[in-house]
Amino acid sequence: MSFSLIGTGSALPKTIQTNSDLTAFLDTSHDWILSRTGIESRHICIEESILDIALSASVNALENADIQPKDLDLIICPTLGGDTITPSLACLIQEKLGATCPAFDINAACSGFVYGLDLADAYLSRGKPMKILIIAVDAMSKLVDWTDRSTAVLFADGAGAAVITNGNDLKSIYISAVGNQHALCIPWAKGNHPGLEKQDLAIPYLTMDGPEVYRFAVAAICDDLKRVAKEAGIRLEDLDFIVPHQANLRIIESAAKRLKIPMGKFVLGLQNTGNTSAASVPLALDDLNRSGKLKPGMLIAMTAFGGGLTTGACVLEWSKEA
Repeated sequence: MSFSLIGTGSALPKTIQTNSDLTAFLDTSHDWILSRTGIESRHICIEESILDIALSASVNALENADIQPKDLDLIICPTLGGDTITPSLACLIQEKLGATCPAFDINAACSGFVYGLDLADAYLSRGKPMKILIIAVDAMSKLVDWTDRSTAVLFADGAGAAVITNGNDLKSIYISAVGNQHALCIPWAKGNHPGLEKQDLAIPYLTMDGPEVYRFAVAAICDDLKRVAKEAGIRLEDLDFIVPHQANLRIIESAAKRLKIPMGKFVLGLQNTGNTSAASVPLALDDLNRSGKLKPGMLIAMTAFGGGLTTGACVLEWSKEA
C-alpha cells in the first residue's frame, strides 16, 4: 500500500444546538433523542459558510502535518456540496489556502472520507512523491427538513481533514456501492422552467428509511471490518482503535456486540457532534490524533456507510509521532 497519514485537522461551527433546544419546534425531548441516538448536542452553521469550516479544518491539518499550502499536490474534497454548485468546494479551498494544485469534489455521502483515502492511494500508487489534502465537509443542517423529527435530530455540520503522503501506513482498504434511492435520498430542486410550473418547486430535503439504513449500517460495519482485517493479515482483536462513522450510537453498539469487540475500542464523538456525514470519520480521527493516545505501531480501522448506498473501511498502522 502506498500512503502515510501525516496530519489531521477539524472544525465545528460556533452555534451549538442541544436536544432541549430542538423541543422548541419539534415534538421531542432530550431523553427521547438520547435514548435512540446517543446524541446530546450538535453544531450548526449559522454564522459560518461551509467554506469557512472547511478552510479552518484544512489549515489545522496542514499545521499538524508541518507543511505549507504550496507543498500540496492535490486537494480532494468529499462532500454532498459546498456553498456553490460551481466552483467546487475544493477549488475554493485551494484559492483561500493559496495552493496551486489540482482540486476537486467527490460525493460518496457519509463514506466520502474513506472513498477519498482510496482515491488518494490510487494517485500515490504511481510512485510520484505527492502530498494530498483530503478535506471532508458537510452542512447537513441545510439539507434536512427541520419539521421532520425522525431526521432533524440526527444530523449536523462539521469538517475534518487529513494530509497524506507516500508511505506504508495503509494495510488494507475497501469501498463498495449498492445503488438505492429509497433508503436515503436528497433530490435536486426541479428548477423554475415555465414547463414545470405545475410541479412542486419547493427546495427538497433529505428523506430516509430509518430501519432499512439501520440494518444496512450494522451489516456494513461488521462485513467491512472483517474484510479489511483479513486483507491486512490481522485479527479484529489486534485493532487498537476503531473510528466509525458517527451516525447513531445504537448502530455502533449493535455492530460491536455482533463482532464481540469492546465498545472501549470505538472512538466516539457523536454525543456532541451528531451525524456530520462525510466529516464524521475525520472529525473523530482528529480527536484521537490530538488526544495523545496514539503511538507509532498502533493499528487503527476506519469504517463508514452512507447514502448511495456506499460503504468504506480501511486499516492503518499509525506511524506519526506525537
